[in-house]
Amino acid sequence: MRAVSFELALKPVCVAVFILGSGISVAQEDAVRLAPIVVTPTRVEQSSFDLPTAINSIDKETIQEQRQGVNISEALVRVPGTVVQNRETFSQEQQIIVRGFGARAGFGVRGVKLLADGIPASTPDGQGGTGLFDLESAKSIEVLRGPFSALYGNHSGGVVQVFTEDGPDRPTITPYYSFGSYETWRVGLKFGGQLGDLNYIANASHFETDGYRDHSSAIKDQFNSKFKVKLSESTSLTFIVNYINQPDNEDPLGLTATQVQQNRKQAIPAAYQFETGRSLSNLQTGAVIEHALTDQDRLRLIAYVGNRKNDGNIAVGTNTITTSGGVTVLDRDFYGLGARWTHSTDLLSRPLSITFGADYDSATDGRKGYVNNNGVATFLKRDEADSAASAGGYVQAEWAFAEQWSASAGLRYTKVNFESDDHYVCRAPGNASALPICPGIVAGSGVNPDDSGSLSFDAWTPVAGLVFKATPTWNIYANVGKSFETPTLIELAYRPDGSPGLNFGMQPSSSIHYEVGTKIFAGTSTLVEMAVFQIDTQKEIVVASNIGGRQAFKNAGDTQRRGVELSANSRWGHGFTTYLAATYLNATFEEAFTSCAGTPCTAFTVPAGNRIPAVPRYNVYGDIGWRYPALGFSTGLELRWQGNVPVNDSNSEFANSYFVAAVRGGFEQRTSDWRFTEFARVDNVFNELYIGAVYVNDGNGRFYAPAAERNYTVGVSASYQF
Repeated sequence: MRAVSFELALKPVCVAVFILGSGISVAQEDAVRLAPIVVTPTRVEQSSFDLPTAINSIDKETIQEQRQGVNISEALVRVPGTVVQNRETFSQEQQIIVRGFGARAGFGVRGVKLLADGIPASTPDGQGGTGLFDLESAKSIEVLRGPFSALYGNHSGGVVQVFTEDGPDRPTITPYYSFGSYETWRVGLKFGGQLGDLNYIANASHFETDGYRDHSSAIKDQFNSKFKVKLSESTSLTFIVNYINQPDNEDPLGLTATQVQQNRKQAIPAAYQFETGRSLSNLQTGAVIEHALTDQDRLRLIAYVGNRKNDGNIAVGTNTITTSGGVTVLDRDFYGLGARWTHSTDLLSRPLSITFGADYDSATDGRKGYVNNNGVATFLKRDEADSAASAGGYVQAEWAFAEQWSASAGLRYTKVNFESDDHYVCRAPGNASALPICPGIVAGSGVNPDDSGSLSFDAWTPVAGLVFKATPTWNIYANVGKSFETPTLIELAYRPDGSPGLNFGMQPSSSIHYEVGTKIFAGTSTLVEMAVFQIDTQKEIVVASNIGGRQAFKNAGDTQRRGVELSANSRWGHGFTTYLAATYLNATFEEAFTSCAGTPCTAFTVPAGNRIPAVPRYNVYGDIGWRYPALGFSTGLELRWQGNVPVNDSNSEFANSYFVAAVRGGFEQRTSDWRFTEFARVDNVFNELYIGAVYVNDGNGRFYAPAAERNYTVGVSASYQF
């Protein structure tokens, strides 16, 4: 049945592509303006139209105009194959799912590589957070899906990379302000310009909200800057500073289906009892040197360093000999280095580009845990030094070996090392060993043992792609490759059976990707892209248990992801634009495995054929825009439909499908030196009551994070050029 549904979904897409392809009659130079220049797939600037990959680029106008500019979901919602779940709490950040990868993440992003101007926003183990991205100063966001993402390391799903805009030609200062529902407001200042050989841009903002749900207030201070200086005709240096501070962000936790029906805005009592939430600060700086060795050779060097502090309260107050506490304190130092050399030449009189590169990333965590005594940290329960380091080398090449053919290939070797040094080794008072007595333990005879240890994973990940230029405006491509995904330090933190120590029994998952696709310019106004893919994964990493905010993970058996992605971007006359992105994805467990549910954990068998939790089968986004330059007016209608999602491996409960709409509109006024903008938007116009995100396999049945009802945002800005 699964194969039949996949074919039924594919047939109408293939027919549409054939019709569009058969009607092509326009010159390429009139159409290529619709295909953006991207760098993520090949690490060199190139038109997305000519690449054998599924890659979407979101431009500055789409990211910044008539939007709040705080959450990555505001932009990524328009990328096919990509789902961003909004938990309506800044304490947990948003979750990015690419082709079904990353769905298991209880907070933040896993399985997808995050980059900001080439600097990782993911740690070496694969954990990342979208809150680091500053959208107000973003020039573009690129989303790479498929096997070529394996050339970036231990991430199976894809790569999301944000690029900061350059400063304008003239010094410009832009204050801005917005406000909206739930006592939400944001104020900021952006300034930039060109001073001799120095180009600079910086943005600082302050954001506050009471949140849609109870106990979900948040504060977010952010600063992002980029300084690029031309050292010579052949050399440039770019310096980047990024800072984020989110103090005392509250977490209302998930709700059961019954609680959603009773009061979807409520926070559960444990959220108040244990003061669940998080405080986060992250400061990182990086430098990039680009040097043209010759006309055919370019060298790029990158270095970055940073510190991250994360204090969090979860709904756990237990104080037994082996529990690690409901208050977590993390102090992380991280750094990384990278180098790549790109050489352009000819092979058999045909253009060849080849890139060699290597990178190293390291993160060292000082991690402590304390008893959560009704929101107050008391006795020490965990004290360890954890580290993760990733080292990799890669080569990738592109060769236009014939007039209508080009080939791309790459190979990467990645090794990831984990190490934990446990400083919390102690005994209960009734134990006769020479160990010190554990703080706060007054009875019993148990021991909290030394859980130190280390392990490492490595893999070779080859990829290859082929492009056939059927006509100047119609390309057909295919690719194949292998990727792997290591467990993160968080996923190694707890064992499924509840015994103490890191979960060293886990293994990486590995995937084989197959993809065919086409990219077509239909006239001068429309670019249509379609991809059909299948991904076979072994040792899928799944949630073994999820109780009281503490997740344990394990390896399951084989899984499969089969899907179709379609997008159509059109620019019509009289100021009209349309955009459509549609995805069909069937993500299933192909082998039965044992899991557990409930509190206490009860074992059961997950049958083959069950859907992977949190992955919708259908996802459709549409945007209709209109501009009237004479009045400086623009408006738009955004529509989104998402299919239902299972919330657990057993598929016993689902978050329902939903349809939501948003309307936006605004004005712009310009003089020689001034630019003013005003906008208003209403999200969830029809007041749909839907679930924005799910907590996979929650042991208490609190799977659901309700999304906001109808809400509004109003904003203004004023730019002055000196």
